[in-house]
Amino acid sequence: MDTEADDLEAAAAVFNGVRPRLFGIAYRMLASAAEAEDLVQEVWVRWQAADRARVRDPGAFLATITTRLSINALKSARVRRETYIGPWLPEPVDTAADPHLGAERGEALELAALLLMERLTPGERAAYVLREAFDYPYAQIAGVLDASEAAVRQLVSRARKHMAGGRRSRPDAAGQRRLLTAFVAAARSGDLVELERLLAADATSLSDGNGAVRVARSPVVGAARVAKFYAAIADWFWTGVDVEWATANGRTAAVLRRDGAVHSVMTVSASDEGIDQVLWLVAPEKTAALAAR
Repeated sequence: MDTEADDLEAAAAVFNGVRPRLFGIAYRMLASAAEAEDLVQEVWVRWQAADRARVRDPGAFLATITTRLSINALKSARVRRETYIGPWLPEPVDTAADPHLGAERGEALELAALLLMERLTPGERAAYVLREAFDYPYAQIAGVLDASEAAVRQLVSRARKHMAGGRRSRPDAAGQRRLLTAFVAAARSGDLVELERLLAADATSLSDGNGAVRVARSPVVGAARVAKFYAAIADWFWTGVDVEWATANGRTAAVLRRDGAVHSVMTVSASDEGIDQVLWLVAPEKTAALAAR
Protein backbone atom coordinates (compact mmCIF):
# COMPACT_ATOMS: atom_id res chain seq x y z
CA MET A 1 0.00 0.00 0.00
CA ASP A 2 2.85 2.34 0.85
CA THR A 3 4.44 1.53 -2.52
CA GLU A 4 1.23 2.51 -4.32
CA ALA A 5 1.02 5.76 -2.36
CA ASP A 6 4.67 6.52 -3.02
CA ASP A 7 4.20 5.77 -6.72
CA LEU A 8 1.21 8.10 -6.95
CA GLU A 9 3.09 10.81 -5.08
CA ALA A 10 5.98 10.49 -7.52
CA ALA A 11 3.53 10.64 -10.44
CA ALA A 12 1.98 13.82 -9.00
CA ALA A 13 5.40 15.41 -8.57
CA VAL A 14 6.28 14.74 -12.21
CA PHE A 15 2.91 16.00 -13.41
CA ASN A 16 3.01 19.18 -11.32
CA GLY A 17 6.49 19.90 -12.61
CA VAL A 18 5.25 20.17 -16.19
CA ARG A 19 1.71 21.32 -15.46
CA PRO A 20 2.33 25.00 -16.35
CA ARG A 21 3.53 23.95 -19.81
CA LEU A 22 0.55 21.63 -20.29
CA PHE A 23 -1.83 24.44 -19.38
CA GLY A 24 0.06 26.79 -21.69
CA ILE A 25 -0.40 24.39 -24.60
CA ALA A 26 -4.08 23.75 -23.86
CA TYR A 27 -4.89 27.42 -23.34
CA ARG A 28 -3.23 28.52 -26.58
CA MET A 29 -5.09 25.78 -28.42
CA LEU A 30 -8.53 26.46 -26.92
CA ALA A 31 -8.33 30.17 -25.96
CA SER A 32 -10.34 29.33 -22.85
CA ALA A 33 -8.79 29.03 -19.40
CA ALA A 34 -11.76 27.06 -18.08
CA GLU A 35 -11.60 24.53 -20.93
CA ALA A 36 -7.82 24.31 -20.61
CA GLU A 37 -8.09 23.56 -16.88
CA ASP A 38 -10.61 20.79 -17.56
CA LEU A 39 -8.39 19.33 -20.23
CA VAL A 40 -5.27 19.35 -18.02
CA GLN A 41 -7.30 17.54 -15.35
CA GLU A 42 -8.15 14.88 -17.93
CA VAL A 43 -4.44 14.56 -18.73
CA TRP A 44 -3.77 13.97 -15.01
CA VAL A 45 -6.39 11.19 -14.96
CA ARG A 46 -4.74 9.54 -17.95
CA TRP A 47 -1.29 9.92 -16.39
CA GLN A 48 -2.49 8.08 -13.29
CA ALA A 49 -3.79 5.23 -15.44
CA ALA A 50 -0.71 5.05 -17.70
CA ASP A 51 2.02 2.43 -17.47
CA ARG A 52 4.45 5.06 -16.22
CA ALA A 53 7.36 2.63 -15.85
CA ARG A 54 7.51 2.40 -19.64
CA VAL A 55 7.48 6.16 -20.24
CA ARG A 56 11.03 7.34 -20.97
CA ASP A 57 10.24 11.05 -21.20
CA PRO A 58 7.23 12.00 -19.03
CA GLY A 59 7.27 15.64 -20.15
CA ALA A 60 7.07 14.68 -23.83
CA PHE A 61 4.46 12.01 -23.10
CA LEU A 62 2.22 14.43 -21.21
CA ALA A 63 2.63 17.19 -23.80
CA THR A 64 1.61 14.72 -26.50
CA ILE A 65 -1.56 13.72 -24.63
CA THR A 66 -2.36 17.40 -23.99
CA THR A 67 -1.91 18.37 -27.62
CA ARG A 68 -3.96 15.49 -29.00
CA LEU A 69 -6.79 16.08 -26.54
CA SER A 70 -6.65 19.80 -27.37
CA ILE A 71 -7.04 19.09 -31.10
CA ASN A 72 -10.18 17.04 -30.40
CA ALA A 73 -11.52 19.61 -27.95
CA LEU A 74 -10.92 22.43 -30.43
CA LYS A 75 -13.00 20.67 -33.07
CA SER A 76 -15.90 20.34 -30.62
CA ALA A 77 -15.48 23.93 -29.40
CA ARG A 78 -15.76 25.29 -32.92
CA VAL A 79 -19.05 23.46 -33.41
CA ARG A 80 -20.39 25.04 -30.18
CA ARG A 81 -19.19 28.50 -31.21
CA GLU A 82 -21.34 28.34 -34.34
CA THR A 83 -24.36 29.06 -32.10
CA TYR A 84 -22.64 31.89 -30.21
CA ILE A 85 -24.59 35.17 -30.37
CA GLY A 86 -22.40 37.95 -31.73
CA PRO A 87 -18.59 38.02 -32.00
CA TRP A 88 -16.69 35.34 -30.08
CA LEU A 89 -13.50 36.46 -28.35
CA PRO A 90 -10.87 34.46 -26.44
CA GLU A 91 -11.16 34.27 -22.66
CA PRO A 92 -8.41 36.44 -21.15
CA VAL A 93 -6.11 35.21 -18.40
CA ASP A 94 -4.44 37.27 -15.71
CA THR A 95 -0.78 36.81 -16.62
CA ALA A 96 0.29 38.91 -13.64
CA ALA A 97 -1.23 36.26 -11.38
CA ASP A 98 -0.03 33.37 -13.55
CA PRO A 99 3.44 34.36 -14.79
CA HIS A 100 4.21 30.76 -15.82
CA LEU A 101 1.83 31.07 -18.77
CA GLY A 102 4.18 33.33 -20.69
CA ALA A 103 7.40 32.46 -18.91
CA GLU A 104 8.93 30.26 -21.60
CA ARG A 105 7.97 32.31 -24.62
CA GLY A 106 5.21 34.88 -24.93
CA GLU A 107 4.27 33.98 -28.50
CA ALA A 108 0.73 32.92 -29.40
CA LEU A 109 -0.59 34.40 -26.17
CA GLU A 110 -1.92 37.90 -26.87
CA LEU A 111 -5.69 38.04 -27.40
CA ALA A 112 -5.23 39.39 -30.92
CA ALA A 113 -2.97 36.42 -31.76
CA LEU A 114 -5.41 33.91 -30.26
CA LEU A 115 -8.17 35.47 -32.34
CA LEU A 116 -6.07 35.15 -35.48
CA MET A 117 -5.35 31.51 -34.68
CA GLU A 118 -9.04 30.78 -35.07
CA ARG A 119 -8.32 30.88 -38.83
CA LEU A 120 -5.96 27.90 -38.55
CA THR A 121 -6.90 24.25 -38.82
CA PRO A 122 -6.49 22.33 -35.53
CA GLY A 123 -3.35 20.66 -36.93
CA GLU A 124 -1.85 23.97 -38.05
CA ARG A 125 -2.64 25.51 -34.69
CA ALA A 126 -1.03 22.67 -32.76
CA ALA A 127 2.13 22.75 -34.88
CA TYR A 128 2.31 26.53 -34.63
CA VAL A 129 1.83 26.59 -30.85
CA LEU A 130 4.43 23.90 -30.21
CA ARG A 131 6.95 25.53 -32.52
CA GLU A 132 6.41 29.23 -31.86
CA ALA A 133 5.41 29.23 -28.19
CA PHE A 134 7.50 26.32 -26.92
CA ASP A 135 10.27 25.98 -29.51
CA TYR A 136 9.74 22.26 -30.02
CA PRO A 137 12.00 20.72 -32.71
CA TYR A 138 10.15 19.71 -35.86
CA ALA A 139 10.98 16.06 -35.26
CA GLN A 140 9.37 16.17 -31.82
CA ILE A 141 6.25 17.90 -33.17
CA ALA A 142 6.04 15.18 -35.80
CA GLY A 143 5.93 12.59 -33.03
CA VAL A 144 3.23 14.50 -31.17
CA LEU A 145 1.05 14.86 -34.26
CA ASP A 146 1.88 11.42 -35.66
CA ALA A 147 2.98 13.03 -38.92
CA SER A 148 6.15 13.25 -40.99
CA GLU A 149 8.62 16.00 -40.27
CA ALA A 150 8.05 17.37 -43.78
CA ALA A 151 4.30 17.56 -43.13
CA VAL A 152 4.90 19.39 -39.86
CA ARG A 153 7.13 21.94 -41.58
CA GLN A 154 4.31 22.59 -44.05
CA LEU A 155 1.79 23.01 -41.23
CA VAL A 156 4.01 25.54 -39.46
CA SER A 157 4.73 27.37 -42.71
CA ARG A 158 1.03 27.67 -43.58
CA ALA A 159 0.20 28.80 -40.05
CA ARG A 160 2.91 31.47 -40.12
CA LYS A 161 1.57 32.80 -43.43
CA HIS A 162 -1.98 32.99 -42.08
CA MET A 163 -0.75 34.75 -38.94
CA ALA A 164 1.51 37.16 -40.83
CA GLY A 165 -1.32 38.03 -43.20
CA GLY A 166 -3.41 39.35 -40.34
CA ARG A 167 -0.71 41.01 -38.23
CA ARG A 168 1.28 44.21 -38.45
CA SER A 169 4.17 45.58 -36.46
CA ARG A 170 3.07 45.96 -32.85
CA PRO A 171 4.02 48.48 -30.17
CA ASP A 172 5.68 47.14 -27.05
CA ALA A 173 3.72 46.57 -23.84
CA ALA A 174 4.27 50.15 -22.66
CA GLY A 175 3.07 51.54 -26.00
CA GLN A 176 -0.04 49.38 -25.93
CA ARG A 177 -0.84 50.55 -22.40
CA ARG A 178 -0.51 54.21 -23.42
CA LEU A 179 -2.90 53.71 -26.31
CA LEU A 180 -5.45 51.85 -24.18
CA THR A 181 -5.29 54.48 -21.44
CA ALA A 182 -5.82 57.26 -23.99
CA PHE A 183 -8.66 55.35 -25.65
CA VAL A 184 -10.50 54.75 -22.37
CA ALA A 185 -10.17 58.44 -21.46
CA ALA A 186 -11.47 59.54 -24.87
CA ALA A 187 -14.31 57.01 -24.80
CA ARG A 188 -15.30 58.11 -21.32
CA SER A 189 -15.45 61.77 -22.30
CA GLY A 190 -17.04 61.07 -25.68
CA ASP A 191 -14.21 62.93 -27.46
CA LEU A 192 -14.96 62.02 -31.07
CA VAL A 193 -11.90 63.80 -32.50
CA GLU A 194 -9.50 62.11 -30.07
CA LEU A 195 -11.09 58.70 -30.64
CA GLU A 196 -10.62 59.01 -34.41
CA ARG A 197 -7.03 60.17 -33.90
CA LEU A 198 -6.19 57.07 -31.89
CA LEU A 199 -7.74 54.60 -34.34
CA ALA A 200 -6.23 53.08 -37.46
CA ALA A 201 -8.31 53.70 -40.58
CA ASP A 202 -9.53 50.08 -40.70
CA ALA A 203 -10.04 49.71 -36.94
CA THR A 204 -12.60 47.17 -35.74
CA SER A 205 -14.50 46.98 -32.45
CA LEU A 206 -15.60 43.52 -31.34
CA SER A 207 -17.96 43.15 -28.38
CA ASP A 208 -18.38 39.68 -26.87
CA GLY A 209 -21.61 39.50 -24.89
CA ASN A 210 -23.15 36.24 -26.16
CA GLY A 211 -26.51 37.93 -26.56
CA ALA A 212 -26.31 40.31 -23.59
CA VAL A 213 -28.64 43.33 -23.77
CA ARG A 214 -27.16 46.56 -25.22
CA VAL A 215 -24.02 44.81 -26.47
CA ALA A 216 -23.21 45.17 -30.17
CA ARG A 217 -23.82 41.85 -31.93
CA SER A 218 -21.90 42.74 -35.07
CA PRO A 219 -18.36 44.09 -35.54
CA VAL A 220 -18.12 47.87 -35.89
CA VAL A 221 -15.65 48.58 -38.70
CA GLY A 222 -13.75 51.70 -39.72
CA ALA A 223 -12.24 54.49 -37.61
CA ALA A 224 -15.15 56.88 -38.08
CA ARG A 225 -17.80 54.28 -37.19
CA VAL A 226 -15.88 52.95 -34.19
CA ALA A 227 -15.31 56.49 -32.89
CA LYS A 228 -19.00 57.39 -33.33
CA PHE A 229 -20.06 54.17 -31.59
CA TYR A 230 -18.03 54.90 -28.45
CA ALA A 231 -18.89 58.60 -28.47
CA ALA A 232 -22.59 57.73 -28.73
CA ILE A 233 -22.61 55.54 -25.60
CA ALA A 234 -20.43 57.87 -23.50
CA ASP A 235 -23.37 59.67 -21.87
CA TRP A 236 -24.93 56.56 -20.36
CA PHE A 237 -22.38 53.77 -20.27
CA TRP A 238 -19.64 55.32 -18.12
CA THR A 239 -21.89 56.60 -15.33
CA GLY A 240 -20.74 55.00 -12.08
CA VAL A 241 -17.98 53.01 -13.80
CA ASP A 242 -14.60 52.61 -12.10
CA VAL A 243 -11.58 51.56 -14.15
CA GLU A 244 -8.89 49.21 -12.87
CA TRP A 245 -5.83 48.13 -14.84
CA ALA A 246 -4.88 44.48 -15.22
CA THR A 247 -2.38 42.42 -17.21
CA ALA A 248 -4.25 40.09 -19.55
CA ASN A 249 -2.30 37.80 -21.87
CA GLY A 250 0.81 39.90 -21.47
CA ARG A 251 -0.88 43.20 -22.34
CA THR A 252 -2.78 45.84 -20.36
CA ALA A 253 -6.55 45.54 -20.04
CA ALA A 254 -9.11 47.82 -18.44
CA VAL A 255 -11.39 46.11 -15.93
CA LEU A 256 -14.62 48.13 -15.80
CA ARG A 257 -16.58 47.92 -12.56
CA ARG A 258 -20.01 49.33 -11.78
CA ASP A 259 -21.16 49.34 -8.13
CA GLY A 260 -18.17 47.18 -7.29
CA ALA A 261 -19.09 44.38 -9.70
CA VAL A 262 -17.19 43.73 -12.91
CA HIS A 263 -19.23 44.79 -15.90
CA SER A 264 -16.69 44.09 -18.63
CA VAL A 265 -13.05 43.99 -19.68
CA MET A 266 -11.66 46.08 -22.51
CA THR A 267 -8.32 45.96 -24.28
CA VAL A 268 -6.83 47.05 -27.59
CA SER A 269 -4.32 45.81 -30.09
CA ALA A 270 -2.46 48.31 -32.21
CA SER A 271 -0.04 48.80 -35.08
CA ASP A 272 2.08 51.71 -36.25
CA GLU A 273 -1.12 53.18 -37.75
CA GLY A 274 -2.91 53.24 -34.38
CA ILE A 275 -5.43 51.04 -32.58
CA ASP A 276 -6.65 48.42 -35.03
CA GLN A 277 -8.80 46.34 -32.68
CA VAL A 278 -10.90 47.18 -29.65
CA LEU A 279 -11.78 43.95 -27.84
CA TRP A 280 -14.61 44.31 -25.35
CA LEU A 281 -15.59 41.30 -23.23
CA VAL A 282 -18.94 41.52 -21.47
CA ALA A 283 -19.95 37.86 -21.12
CA PRO A 284 -19.42 37.04 -17.39
CA GLU A 285 -17.76 33.70 -18.12
CA LYS A 286 -15.08 35.55 -20.10
CA THR A 287 -14.24 38.07 -17.36
CA ALA A 288 -14.09 35.73 -14.36
CA ALA A 289 -10.30 35.45 -14.16
CA LEU A 290 -9.79 39.22 -14.10
CA ALA A 291 -12.84 39.80 -11.89
CA ALA A 292 -11.29 37.64 -9.17
CA ARG A 293 -8.26 39.91 -8.80
